[in-house]
Amino acid sequence: MTTPHGHRRPSSGIGRRTLLGIAGLGVPAAAIGAYQMRAAGAPEIVDPAPSAPSAAPSVTPSPFADADPDQKLGGTVPYRAGKAMRGSYLGLKGKTYAEALALRKKQLGRTERIVHVFYAWEDRLPTSIPYLPKSAVPLVSWRGAKYKNILNGKSDDLIAAAARRIRALDQPTLLRWGWEMNGHWYEWGGKKNGDDPDGYVECYRRLHRIFDEEGADNVSWVWSPNWNANPQEAWNATENYYPGDDYVDWVGVSGYNLHEESPQTLFDGIYQGFSARKPIMITEVGSMDWGGTTKADWITAFTRYVQERPAIGAVVWFDTDTHESYTEDWRTDTDEASIAAYRALAQNARFAG
Repeated sequence: MTTPHGHRRPSSGIGRRTLLGIAGLGVPAAAIGAYQMRAAGAPEIVDPAPSAPSAAPSVTPSPFADADPDQKLGGTVPYRAGKAMRGSYLGLKGKTYAEALALRKKQLGRTERIVHVFYAWEDRLPTSIPYLPKSAVPLVSWRGAKYKNILNGKSDDLIAAAARRIRALDQPTLLRWGWEMNGHWYEWGGKKNGDDPDGYVECYRRLHRIFDEEGADNVSWVWSPNWNANPQEAWNATENYYPGDDYVDWVGVSGYNLHEESPQTLFDGIYQGFSARKPIMITEVGSMDWGGTTKADWITAFTRYVQERPAIGAVVWFDTDTHESYTEDWRTDTDEASIAAYRALAQNARFAG
């Protein structure tokens, strides 16, 4: 089995312990996070060698020079210049989501601004999130389906029901549908749908239209590819999946330090491609520990990276130790140096969005 980023990991199913952990978080069992829903048996793909850290990319005085001046950047969850919202997906062994949130607040001196939750395509999306801090907004990652099962209209009722439930949340909500579509590991990816990125665009626009028809105007739409496209072929270029400025409020990106990649390697492609048009959200990020203070050092480098790029308006950490298929612990508090670096990030004024 491989990860979405092409790295080998031990083959294992989703065990009882994982399911119990998810249930303890109050998340539907079918809504196992992105890390647990990678396709099994996929051929190994090796990422290109990480590039050396680059200088900060040049940006215009306004990073949104090409955006419609009448457009509310970020939609119902607005972008604030110079301020990045900080949040996470939290999955900590032996703790409910509420308990995990309380632990991080104690450690960091700040609560989460974004709380990330995952749902499967046929799950009932939430109408309430009891553990959500008052100052936080939910980021709802909703899995997709085969394009034909959306474009033939047979899923319209399911989509409409989901829209009504999100509308019932009655608060601004980030919706990330069909993420990492430029990879080979999900059933809603172009590779598993006849090498057809246009089909993804049609699906995305159909969902958007139905949500509009159902009056779900509290949704801020997050389009969120993987940091690199797999397979790396012309038809699968990430920009081919972009639904258009009228359908996207935030451009997201998933990227993990798995091969000692720098933040520049992981995120500059999306940043340079879209930061003149839309605010950028790093929707999944985490770092492996290579010994010593390497994890802490990477978090510190990531902090500097965001400080240098004004169009980044949100950062959502993948903060968990419930990933059975990895020996790596993605928690931010694996050692004193790492949690200190993450605390410094959380308390930095740049992350006070």
